[in-house]
Amino acid sequence: MQRIYGTAFFNEKALAEHVHRLEEAKKRDHRKLGRELGLFTFHHWAPGAAFWLAHGTTLWNLLAGYMRESLFPEGYVELRTPLVYNKQLWETSGHWAHYEENMLRVESEGETYSLKPMNCPGHMLVFASEVRSYRDLPIRYHDQSVLHRDEASGVLAGLTRARQFCQDDAHCFVAPDQIAGEVERLLRLVQRVYADFGLEFAVELSTRPETFLGETATWDQAEAQLREALEAAGQDYRIAEGEGNLYGPKIDFHVVDAIGRNWQCATIQLDYQLPERFQLKYIGEDNAEHRPVVIHRAIFGSFERFIALLIEHYAGAFPLWLAPVQAVVVPIADRHRDYAESAAARLRAAGLRVEVDARQEKMGYKIRSAQLRKVPYMLVTGDREAAGGAVAVRHRRDGDLGASPVDDFIAAALDEVRRRGARDRVQATHR
Repeated sequence: MQRIYGTAFFNEKALAEHVHRLEEAKKRDHRKLGRELGLFTFHHWAPGAAFWLAHGTTLWNLLAGYMRESLFPEGYVELRTPLVYNKQLWETSGHWAHYEENMLRVESEGETYSLKPMNCPGHMLVFASEVRSYRDLPIRYHDQSVLHRDEASGVLAGLTRARQFCQDDAHCFVAPDQIAGEVERLLRLVQRVYADFGLEFAVELSTRPETFLGETATWDQAEAQLREALEAAGQDYRIAEGEGNLYGPKIDFHVVDAIGRNWQCATIQLDYQLPERFQLKYIGEDNAEHRPVVIHRAIFGSFERFIALLIEHYAGAFPLWLAPVQAVVVPIADRHRDYAESAAARLRAAGLRVEVDARQEKMGYKIRSAQLRKVPYMLVTGDREAAGGAVAVRHRRDGDLGASPVDDFIAAALDEVRRRGARDRVQATHR
């Protein structure tokens, strides 16, 4: 018995575009580029868990900082919650009955524990740790801690399917009459974040699955509220019947990359079940106890998956604001090294990520090396530049840009960073 796959196309043009996308996908493979650019590596002793190298860690921290900058003005507070919980937590949340096979267990002193596969139950405990008032709501918790899921070894795939990962995870605790406004606010946030990365997306509303927690009437109400928020935000969407989570319906965002592939990233999920299971409450304006509603949300999804998306979307050539190394200063000869180091120090003092390539190699070799590493700018220093306090600027795509005083280059680069790298917006290669 042999399985045979085939594809069919209406014309030669469609076939050529398909072949082109396959070739592009090979060149952009994040596992290949991750090694070549020194971002991450893997080892069989830690299956499904990436070792983040220096440049990959820089990229990770940039994204983590970007998300914090985006959320703190929105009223979020960041938490750090435990990685290991007694199984009683998961029995209370309902995950032990529905998700146990995907959880990594730990046995200690006759008790069963699990590495957390998600943050939400821990956030329920934090909310329940204090008396809450309607005046406190919405309460927005953000958490970037490590998660683990027991994925089968056969489905592990670089950063896109891993056992250890982090999410830009958040849970918003709201009163029922705040749901529509909070979801619409989240939709605007997702739109703004993806615009900063030059990413297009499609939206999907996932409804009640066959196996679910709670009552049908509650689900119907939750689905109606998400529809209303989508329509209020003017967001086009399609219905994914039966694709919701076990505790509530959700809105999923499918990002389209530069070669036309879809990546499921952001999600907004409405949840009446966990507040009920954890007996969460707040004191209302009527001085009575009321049950909050929880909105689960992530914008990147997992950091690992989002970084894989960005690597393949940009083909490793990150815009200046995201590039782990933003510029390489290249002295022409050894006598220019001191000036190159002083120019690099000025760039670093301004907040730019800079290296000096002072190897005893030919200029062409060093320029080619920086190009292969996809560094946005190469700054050449020789006698003329040292005498004039300048650098000869070369862009990885646009080539030689001429000489520039160091301070002028710093100002231009910082402006490009501030504008989220307008120079390097990805040109889509799909139709």
